[in-house]
Amino acid sequence: MSVPAMHSLSQEIKAFSKNNLRKQCTRVTTLGGRQIVETPDGSTVEILDGQPGMGCGYVQDNSLDLQIGVIKPYLLLASQDAAHDLSTLRTFKVSHMLNVAYGVENAFPDLFVYKTLNILDVPETVITSYFQECSQFIDQAKAEKGVVLVHCNAGVSRSASIVIGYLMSRDGLAFEEAFATVKRARPSICPNPGFLQHMKHYKPQEDISTPIHT
Repeated sequence: MSVPAMHSLSQEIKAFSKNNLRKQCTRVTTLGGRQIVETPDGSTVEILDGQPGMGCGYVQDNSLDLQIGVIKPYLLLASQDAAHDLSTLRTFKVSHMLNVAYGVENAFPDLFVYKTLNILDVPETVITSYFQECSQFIDQAKAEKGVVLVHCNAGVSRSASIVIGYLMSRDGLAFEEAFATVKRARPSICPNPGFLQHMKHYKPQEDISTPIHT
């Protein structure tokens, strides 16, 4: 390298400062669907159910969420923590499990009747397209004198929306009443904005056939 070129490179190195680098957040999505964000100051926050900026804020409480929302004697709503806790499941006499999370494994396939739908918790997902299929599974549990637990990851958006849809479809409740009913049973619910819009415009009578989701 020529002397002028070396001098130019030396000047560039001296002028370089790490303060000129753009600060970035590091985002990691766990297998269970939770998103962990490391901020530029080195702190970490956990985004509830993969919903940054959706009005529910951030949570840093990593303790188990075993709270069960009892919607009806045969219909329960909870997080994956409860779905993976055998003692809790036995206490509430769960027989069927409706897993609508993405990437959350069924913990006890030999002990319960499962239905699994990999639903993404993003506003673009047409959550109402799953209502009929999920409602039929809940009806199946009811007909078999069982108790079905509906869960996603945190039990606040996807699974809550499915339960709200069930009340609208089967009980004929308006969205506001169905939402309030589920909210009373599990106060932490917070469907993402897209889900809310879909549910507000949902008309159960428009469900002509059962969609097939893989």
